[in-house]
Amino acid sequence: MFRSFGFDEFLLLADGLRWTLALTALAFAGGGAIGLAVLALRIAPLRALRWLAVGWIQAIQGTPLLGILFVIFFGLPLFGFDVSRWVAATVALSVYAGAFLAEIWRGAVAAIPEGQWEAASALGLARLAQLRLVILPQALTIAIPPTVGFLVQLVKNTSLASIIGLVELSRRAQLVNGATFAPFTVYGVTAVLYFCLCFPLTRWSRALERARAEKR
Repeated sequence: MFRSFGFDEFLLLADGLRWTLALTALAFAGGGAIGLAVLALRIAPLRALRWLAVGWIQAIQGTPLLGILFVIFFGLPLFGFDVSRWVAATVALSVYAGAFLAEIWRGAVAAIPEGQWEAASALGLARLAQLRLVILPQALTIAIPPTVGFLVQLVKNTSLASIIGLVELSRRAQLVNGATFAPFTVYGVTAVLYFCLCFPLTRWSRALERARAEKR
């Protein structure tokens, strides 16, 4: 027998939102680390390293996130690696985010005048030190708005983790709908919860873009 959608069911959906936030935070942290590493290769003096980074970025950006998720969750066990749902979702989203963040940040670094690199080199700084101490602090103000914009996309992409059974917001909505058979109400509330999570980030991103435009 189906039960009606009530406050208890809403709390179940809200609990799923908590795990969506946790997955987003883990994926963004992992993607940031990967993105910085790929960025360092992307702007390296050696052409072979740049090509390696470009190849990696194009391969990941050209592959559906769902395909990356399936390869990690179903493919790695074939080679003897026991991968949990959380690990698979976190790694897949991190790899996906890393490719996009690397390109976002590369664009920000490219916007810094070449004279800044030359000045840092004149101070005797090594290439990585130039990047860390001189270039990245300046590129940060340029990169923040598009990075926040991508974070909104990452929040929504966590819903794909429900395909492998990870109980985040989308999976929780499936379970609640199975118990209530009220798809319009369940998925309507789910959409509102996603909106409440993404809308402030979208407004923040636009505010950052306006603030940066005013400083020009």
